[in-house]
Amino acid sequence: MMNNVSVITIFYLSGLNDKINHRLILFSLTLLCYCAILLVNISLILTIISDKNLHEPMYILLCTFCINGLYGTTGFFPKFLWDLLSPVHVISYSGCLVQALVMYSYACSDLSFLAVMAYDRYVAICRPLRYHSVMSRQKLIKLMCFSWLTPFCIIGTNIYLTSRLKLCSLYIARLFCVNWIIVTLACYPAETIVNSIVAYITILIYVFHGFFIVWSYICLLKTCVSSIENRAKFMQTCVPHLLSLTTFLLTILFDVMNMRFGLKNLPQPFNNFLAIEFLVIPPLMNPLIYGFKLTKIRNRYLDVITFKTVKLSCLLCRR
Repeated sequence: MMNNVSVITIFYLSGLNDKINHRLILFSLTLLCYCAILLVNISLILTIISDKNLHEPMYILLCTFCINGLYGTTGFFPKFLWDLLSPVHVISYSGCLVQALVMYSYACSDLSFLAVMAYDRYVAICRPLRYHSVMSRQKLIKLMCFSWLTPFCIIGTNIYLTSRLKLCSLYIARLFCVNWIIVTLACYPAETIVNSIVAYITILIYVFHGFFIVWSYICLLKTCVSSIENRAKFMQTCVPHLLSLTTFLLTILFDVMNMRFGLKNLPQPFNNFLAIEFLVIPPLMNPLIYGFKLTKIRNRYLDVITFKTVKLSCLLCRR
Protein backbone atom coordinates (compact mmCIF):
# COMPACT_ATOMS: atom_id res chain seq x y z
CA MET A 1 0.00 0.00 0.00
CA MET A 2 2.85 2.43 0.81
CA ASN A 3 4.14 2.16 -2.74
CA ASN A 4 0.77 3.16 -4.18
CA VAL A 5 0.01 6.25 -2.13
CA SER A 6 1.43 8.59 -4.76
CA VAL A 7 -1.06 7.41 -7.41
CA ILE A 8 -4.24 8.27 -5.45
CA THR A 9 -6.53 10.10 -7.87
CA ILE A 10 -10.00 9.63 -6.36
CA PHE A 11 -11.78 9.42 -3.01
CA TYR A 12 -14.87 7.41 -2.15
CA LEU A 13 -17.47 9.32 -0.14
CA SER A 14 -19.03 6.75 2.17
CA GLY A 15 -21.33 9.07 4.12
CA LEU A 16 -24.28 8.24 1.89
CA ASN A 17 -25.55 4.73 2.52
CA ASP A 18 -25.48 2.70 -0.68
CA LYS A 19 -28.71 0.98 0.39
CA ILE A 20 -30.55 4.22 1.06
CA ASN A 21 -34.27 4.03 0.34
CA HIS A 22 -36.42 6.72 -1.23
CA ARG A 23 -33.42 8.26 -2.99
CA LEU A 24 -35.65 10.00 -5.53
CA ILE A 25 -37.62 11.69 -2.73
CA LEU A 26 -34.39 12.83 -1.07
CA PHE A 27 -33.13 14.13 -4.42
CA SER A 28 -36.35 16.10 -4.92
CA LEU A 29 -36.23 17.60 -1.41
CA THR A 30 -32.54 18.50 -1.81
CA LEU A 31 -33.17 20.10 -5.19
CA LEU A 32 -36.11 22.04 -3.73
CA CYS A 33 -33.94 23.22 -0.84
CA TYR A 34 -31.15 24.34 -3.18
CA CYS A 35 -33.61 26.16 -5.44
CA ALA A 36 -35.07 27.90 -2.37
CA ILE A 37 -31.56 28.98 -1.29
CA LEU A 38 -30.85 30.32 -4.78
CA LEU A 39 -34.21 32.12 -4.92
CA VAL A 40 -34.05 33.92 -1.57
CA ASN A 41 -30.39 34.90 -1.89
CA ILE A 42 -30.56 36.07 -5.51
CA SER A 43 -33.79 37.99 -4.78
CA LEU A 44 -32.14 39.86 -1.92
CA ILE A 45 -28.96 40.52 -3.92
CA LEU A 46 -30.90 41.89 -6.91
CA THR A 47 -33.11 43.98 -4.63
CA ILE A 48 -30.09 45.66 -3.05
CA ILE A 49 -28.29 46.14 -6.37
CA SER A 50 -31.33 47.59 -8.18
CA ASP A 51 -32.41 50.06 -5.46
CA LYS A 52 -30.06 53.04 -5.02
CA ASN A 53 -31.64 53.77 -1.63
CA LEU A 54 -30.06 50.53 -0.43
CA HIS A 55 -26.53 51.42 -1.54
CA GLU A 56 -25.41 51.92 2.05
CA PRO A 57 -22.62 50.03 3.89
CA MET A 58 -25.04 47.87 5.91
CA TYR A 59 -26.94 46.68 2.82
CA ILE A 60 -23.83 46.29 0.67
CA LEU A 61 -22.33 44.06 3.38
CA LEU A 62 -25.59 42.11 3.48
CA CYS A 63 -25.43 41.69 -0.30
CA THR A 64 -21.89 40.29 -0.18
CA PHE A 65 -22.93 38.11 2.78
CA CYS A 66 -25.60 36.50 0.58
CA ILE A 67 -23.17 36.13 -2.34
CA ASN A 68 -20.86 34.25 0.02
CA GLY A 69 -23.77 31.95 0.93
CA LEU A 70 -24.25 31.14 -2.76
CA TYR A 71 -20.51 30.50 -3.10
CA GLY A 72 -20.49 27.99 -0.25
CA THR A 73 -23.63 26.08 -1.21
CA THR A 74 -22.42 25.76 -4.81
CA GLY A 75 -19.47 23.78 -3.46
CA PHE A 76 -21.82 21.17 -2.03
CA PHE A 77 -25.28 20.88 -3.60
CA PRO A 78 -24.50 20.15 -7.28
CA LYS A 79 -22.09 17.33 -6.33
CA PHE A 80 -24.48 15.94 -3.69
CA LEU A 81 -27.41 15.97 -6.13
CA TRP A 82 -25.26 14.07 -8.62
CA ASP A 83 -24.30 11.52 -5.94
CA LEU A 84 -27.97 10.91 -5.10
CA LEU A 85 -28.52 9.73 -8.68
CA SER A 86 -25.22 7.86 -8.97
CA PRO A 87 -24.54 4.30 -7.75
CA VAL A 88 -20.91 5.17 -6.92
CA HIS A 89 -20.02 8.22 -4.85
CA VAL A 90 -16.55 9.30 -5.88
CA ILE A 91 -14.69 12.59 -6.25
CA SER A 92 -11.31 13.28 -7.80
CA TYR A 93 -8.39 14.06 -5.51
CA SER A 94 -8.06 17.62 -6.82
CA GLY A 95 -11.85 18.06 -6.78
CA CYS A 96 -11.92 16.97 -3.15
CA LEU A 97 -9.33 19.56 -2.17
CA VAL A 98 -11.20 22.28 -4.08
CA GLN A 99 -14.49 21.32 -2.41
CA ALA A 100 -12.90 21.48 1.05
CA LEU A 101 -11.37 24.86 0.17
CA VAL A 102 -14.69 26.30 -1.06
CA MET A 103 -16.88 25.15 1.81
CA TYR A 104 -14.54 26.04 4.67
CA SER A 105 -13.43 29.35 3.19
CA TYR A 106 -17.18 30.05 2.91
CA ALA A 107 -17.69 29.25 6.60
CA CYS A 108 -14.73 31.40 7.69
CA SER A 109 -15.85 34.23 5.40
CA ASP A 110 -19.31 34.08 6.95
CA LEU A 111 -17.80 34.68 10.39
CA SER A 112 -15.61 37.48 8.99
CA PHE A 113 -18.66 39.16 7.44
CA LEU A 114 -20.56 38.83 10.71
CA ALA A 115 -17.64 40.50 12.51
CA VAL A 116 -17.53 43.34 9.95
CA MET A 117 -21.31 43.77 10.17
CA ALA A 118 -21.03 43.96 13.97
CA TYR A 119 -18.37 46.66 13.55
CA ASP A 120 -20.65 48.53 11.14
CA ARG A 121 -23.51 48.48 13.68
CA TYR A 122 -21.13 49.53 16.46
CA VAL A 123 -19.99 52.60 14.51
CA ALA A 124 -23.55 53.45 13.38
CA ILE A 125 -25.03 53.38 16.89
CA CYS A 126 -22.10 54.19 19.19
CA ARG A 127 -20.29 56.68 16.90
CA PRO A 128 -23.09 58.03 14.66
CA LEU A 129 -21.39 61.37 13.89
CA ARG A 130 -18.31 59.59 12.54
CA TYR A 131 -20.19 56.84 10.68
CA HIS A 132 -19.86 58.17 7.12
CA SER A 133 -16.19 59.05 7.55
CA VAL A 134 -15.32 55.71 9.18
CA MET A 135 -17.43 53.55 6.84
CA SER A 136 -16.30 55.28 3.65
CA ARG A 137 -16.41 53.52 0.29
CA GLN A 138 -12.66 52.79 0.42
CA LYS A 139 -12.93 51.39 3.95
CA LEU A 140 -15.92 49.28 2.92
CA ILE A 141 -14.04 47.79 -0.04
CA LYS A 142 -11.07 46.97 2.21
CA LEU A 143 -13.35 45.26 4.76
CA MET A 144 -15.07 43.18 2.06
CA CYS A 145 -11.71 42.14 0.59
CA PHE A 146 -10.55 41.21 4.10
CA SER A 147 -13.68 39.11 4.65
CA TRP A 148 -13.15 37.14 1.44
CA LEU A 149 -9.43 37.01 0.74
CA THR A 150 -8.13 36.38 4.29
CA PRO A 151 -10.24 33.22 4.85
CA PHE A 152 -9.41 32.02 1.33
CA CYS A 153 -5.68 32.40 1.99
CA ILE A 154 -5.86 30.83 5.47
CA ILE A 155 -7.90 27.82 4.35
CA GLY A 156 -5.80 27.62 1.17
CA THR A 157 -2.69 27.25 3.35
CA ASN A 158 -4.37 24.40 5.25
CA ILE A 159 -5.34 22.70 1.98
CA TYR A 160 -1.84 23.12 0.52
CA LEU A 161 -0.29 21.45 3.57
CA THR A 162 -2.80 18.61 3.24
CA SER A 163 -1.96 18.14 -0.46
CA ARG A 164 1.67 17.37 0.51
CA LEU A 165 0.70 14.39 2.69
CA LYS A 166 1.01 10.78 1.58
CA LEU A 167 -2.36 9.10 2.09
CA CYS A 168 -3.08 5.44 2.78
CA SER A 169 -6.85 5.37 2.36
CA LEU A 170 -9.33 6.40 -0.31
CA TYR A 171 -12.43 6.49 1.89
CA ILE A 172 -13.95 9.63 3.44
CA ALA A 173 -16.82 8.86 5.80
CA ARG A 174 -18.75 12.02 4.94
CA LEU A 175 -21.09 13.38 2.29
CA PHE A 176 -18.38 15.80 1.18
CA CYS A 177 -14.64 16.40 1.53
CA VAL A 178 -13.37 17.64 4.89
CA ASN A 179 -9.77 18.75 5.27
CA TRP A 180 -9.51 17.40 8.83
CA ILE A 181 -10.62 13.91 7.73
CA ILE A 182 -8.20 13.90 4.76
CA VAL A 183 -5.37 14.65 7.20
CA THR A 184 -6.37 11.61 9.32
CA LEU A 185 -5.81 9.42 6.23
CA ALA A 186 -2.07 10.23 6.22
CA CYS A 187 0.27 7.24 6.21
CA TYR A 188 2.70 8.91 8.60
CA PRO A 189 0.98 10.76 11.49
CA ALA A 190 4.23 12.56 12.31
CA GLU A 191 3.94 14.43 9.01
CA THR A 192 0.65 16.02 10.13
CA ILE A 193 2.18 18.06 13.00
CA VAL A 194 2.47 21.20 10.85
CA ASN A 195 -1.12 20.69 9.65
CA SER A 196 -2.31 20.53 13.26
CA ILE A 197 -0.40 23.67 14.26
CA VAL A 198 -1.81 25.66 11.32
CA ALA A 199 -5.31 24.30 12.01
CA TYR A 200 -5.16 25.46 15.65
CA ILE A 201 -3.85 28.87 14.56
CA THR A 202 -6.81 29.08 12.15
CA ILE A 203 -9.24 28.23 14.96
CA LEU A 204 -7.59 30.82 17.20
CA ILE A 205 -7.94 33.54 14.54
CA TYR A 206 -11.67 32.93 14.24
CA VAL A 207 -12.13 32.66 17.99
CA PHE A 208 -10.77 36.24 18.09
CA HIS A 209 -13.42 37.14 15.51
CA GLY A 210 -15.99 35.83 17.98
CA PHE A 211 -14.50 37.85 20.85
CA PHE A 212 -14.60 40.97 18.67
CA ILE A 213 -18.30 40.43 17.95
CA VAL A 214 -19.01 39.95 21.67
CA TRP A 215 -17.10 43.16 22.50
CA SER A 216 -19.04 45.06 19.82
CA TYR A 217 -22.36 43.97 21.27
CA ILE A 218 -21.34 44.77 24.83
CA CYS A 219 -20.64 48.33 23.65
CA LEU A 220 -23.88 48.40 21.68
CA LEU A 221 -25.95 47.27 24.65
CA LYS A 222 -24.33 49.85 26.94
CA THR A 223 -25.14 52.60 24.43
CA CYS A 224 -28.69 51.44 23.72
CA VAL A 225 -29.77 51.15 27.36
CA SER A 226 -29.82 54.92 27.85
CA SER A 227 -31.52 55.92 24.59
CA ILE A 228 -34.95 55.05 23.18
CA GLU A 229 -33.79 56.00 19.67
CA ASN A 230 -30.74 53.73 19.90
CA ARG A 231 -32.88 50.90 21.27
CA ALA A 232 -35.11 51.22 18.20
CA LYS A 233 -32.05 51.10 15.91
CA PHE A 234 -30.75 48.07 17.81
CA MET A 235 -34.03 46.17 17.47
CA GLN A 236 -34.32 46.97 13.77
CA THR A 237 -30.77 46.40 12.54
CA CYS A 238 -28.93 44.40 15.21
CA VAL A 239 -31.50 41.71 16.00
CA PRO A 240 -31.30 40.21 12.46
CA HIS A 241 -27.51 40.17 12.79
CA LEU A 242 -27.75 38.42 16.18
CA LEU A 243 -30.15 35.83 14.74
CA SER A 244 -27.77 35.18 11.83
CA LEU A 245 -24.82 34.93 14.20
CA THR A 246 -26.65 32.53 16.54
CA THR A 247 -27.75 30.34 13.63
CA PHE A 248 -24.23 30.24 12.22
CA LEU A 249 -22.53 29.47 15.54
CA LEU A 250 -24.98 26.71 16.46
CA THR A 251 -24.64 24.98 13.08
CA ILE A 252 -20.83 25.20 13.16
CA LEU A 253 -20.77 23.98 16.79
CA PHE A 254 -22.85 20.91 15.93
CA ASP A 255 -20.65 20.20 12.90
CA VAL A 256 -17.41 20.48 14.93
CA MET A 257 -18.82 18.27 17.72
CA ASN A 258 -19.90 15.74 15.12
CA MET A 259 -16.42 15.69 13.53
CA ARG A 260 -14.43 15.64 16.74
CA PHE A 261 -16.52 13.32 18.88
CA GLY A 262 -18.07 11.16 16.15
CA LEU A 263 -21.64 10.65 17.32
CA LYS A 264 -21.71 7.14 15.87
CA ASN A 265 -24.63 5.96 17.97
CA LEU A 266 -26.95 8.36 16.19
CA PRO A 267 -28.74 7.28 12.98
CA GLN A 268 -26.72 7.92 9.82
CA PRO A 269 -29.32 10.32 8.32
CA PHE A 270 -29.14 12.47 11.47
CA ASN A 271 -25.34 12.46 11.38
CA ASN A 272 -25.50 13.51 7.72
CA PHE A 273 -27.84 16.38 8.59
CA LEU A 274 -25.48 17.57 11.34
CA ALA A 275 -22.66 17.53 8.79
CA ILE A 276 -24.45 19.67 6.18
CA GLU A 277 -26.64 21.98 8.31
CA PHE A 278 -24.13 24.86 8.10
CA LEU A 279 -24.59 24.65 4.31
CA VAL A 280 -28.40 24.58 4.53
CA ILE A 281 -29.77 26.58 7.46
CA PRO A 282 -27.73 29.85 7.38
CA PRO A 283 -27.88 30.38 3.56
CA LEU A 284 -31.64 29.74 3.64
CA MET A 285 -32.52 31.65 6.81
CA ASN A 286 -30.28 34.73 6.55
CA PRO A 287 -32.02 36.36 3.54
CA LEU A 288 -35.41 35.63 5.10
CA ILE A 289 -34.40 37.10 8.46
CA TYR A 290 -33.02 40.28 6.92
CA GLY A 291 -35.75 40.53 4.29
CA PHE A 292 -38.56 40.47 6.84
CA LYS A 293 -36.83 42.46 9.59
CA LEU A 294 -35.12 45.34 7.75
CA THR A 295 -37.78 47.91 6.90
CA LYS A 296 -36.23 49.24 3.66
CA ILE A 297 -35.85 45.77 2.18
CA ARG A 298 -39.31 44.67 3.33
CA ASN A 299 -40.88 47.80 1.81
CA ARG A 300 -38.99 47.24 -1.42
CA TYR A 301 -40.34 43.68 -1.61
CA LEU A 302 -43.88 44.93 -0.96
CA ASP A 303 -43.52 47.60 -3.67
CA VAL A 304 -42.41 44.99 -6.20
CA ILE A 305 -45.21 42.58 -5.24
CA THR A 306 -47.80 45.38 -5.41
CA PHE A 307 -46.51 46.52 -8.81
CA LYS A 308 -46.62 42.97 -10.19
CA THR A 309 -50.13 42.43 -8.82
CA VAL A 310 -51.45 45.69 -10.33
CA LYS A 311 -49.79 44.94 -13.66
CA LEU A 312 -51.30 41.45 -13.73
CA SER A 313 -54.73 42.86 -12.88
CA CYS A 314 -54.47 45.37 -15.71
CA LEU A 315 -53.54 42.63 -18.18
CA LEU A 316 -56.51 40.49 -17.05
CA CYS A 317 -58.86 43.47 -17.36
CA ARG A 318 -57.74 44.12 -20.96
CA ARG A 319 -58.50 40.57 -21.86
